[in-house]
Amino acid sequence: MSEANPQTLAAIVVSGAFALGFVFGAVGNRTNFCTMGAVSDAVNMGDWNRMRMWLLAIAVAMLGAAALQLAGLIDLTKSLYLSPNLAWLSLVLGGFLFGVGMTLASGCGSKNLIRLGAGNLKSLIVFLLLAVTAYMTLKGVLGTFRVAAIDPVAVNLGRNQDLPTLASAAFGVERRLALAVTALLVAGALLVFVFKSRDFRTFDNVLGGIVVGLVVVGGWYLSGHLGYLAEDPTTLEEKFVATNSGRMESFSFVAPQAYLLELLMLWSDRSRVVTFGIASVLGMFAGSLAYALATGTFRLESFTDTRDLISHLVGAALMGFGGVLALGCTIGQGLSGLSTLSLGSIMVFFSIIAGSALTMKWMYWRMLREA
Repeated sequence: MSEANPQTLAAIVVSGAFALGFVFGAVGNRTNFCTMGAVSDAVNMGDWNRMRMWLLAIAVAMLGAAALQLAGLIDLTKSLYLSPNLAWLSLVLGGFLFGVGMTLASGCGSKNLIRLGAGNLKSLIVFLLLAVTAYMTLKGVLGTFRVAAIDPVAVNLGRNQDLPTLASAAFGVERRLALAVTALLVAGALLVFVFKSRDFRTFDNVLGGIVVGLVVVGGWYLSGHLGYLAEDPTTLEEKFVATNSGRMESFSFVAPQAYLLELLMLWSDRSRVVTFGIASVLGMFAGSLAYALATGTFRLESFTDTRDLISHLVGAALMGFGGVLALGCTIGQGLSGLSTLSLGSIMVFFSIIAGSALTMKWMYWRMLREA
């Protein structure tokens, strides 16, 4: 669609992102899709159903993204996840801190948007502080510290960091073949693990995993194909319209919340516009709100005590800082990033789970000690 007017393409991308976010919010509310809950259920109760829902979403997103790339519709090497520069300290530390934060705040960025749509006022506080901290880490005082002390600790792989590219170089095969084989092997293994559990095979579990995975695929198609300009009339360079990063994007819920807050504060500044990420955040909230109102499950909820407030404040700040360090959250890296088969996204995925699981163990130990 490179011949279309950039403003027309931007409108298509933004409206599409809102629609996909709306579906995500509604289905996430119905199915109780929650990455923090997935870790909690597995660690505390040995229940892997919500973890399987997350893994199903990853498998669907992985197969869909690979299919789009093999069909020549998108080029995932132009996303931020496949850079040859593997900033391992930022990814591991950021992922770990995000995992700690989402546990203290009772959910990741996407889950708090879903809870906010259902009437949870605690999630409003989480949204505001997460957005402020993320913005400070992107462009503010925390950003100078990040750029000076953390981001430079990296390894340059000399080639893109996705598993197909690394496998192609290691085994001397064409990258397209390596992509097809790697996606099928990894996604296939996930699907076998997911569906071998009879308890998992309920309508809501399967619905949540498939729809969330397809939403991520839809995001890649929107920004990477419909929103792609081979030659911007203004700069004569290629461009991905309506994205904050200037690259193709799919769903993520840390930096976009910061950019939404920036837009609301600088509304009269005509250079600030609604982007893919901002529209997806608004769509997620609207979808959850619509589902809650339609089903009569909308309930106002607030903090139980001071400790509950402090826990959510600390968790929100850690998610804002950690999510920017890690280049994404449980959705941004744990779904969109993993769909590209990025080595860095795999590192973030396990770092988030480790941070969350260890925090849960600490909270349980503290509860026993106080009892």
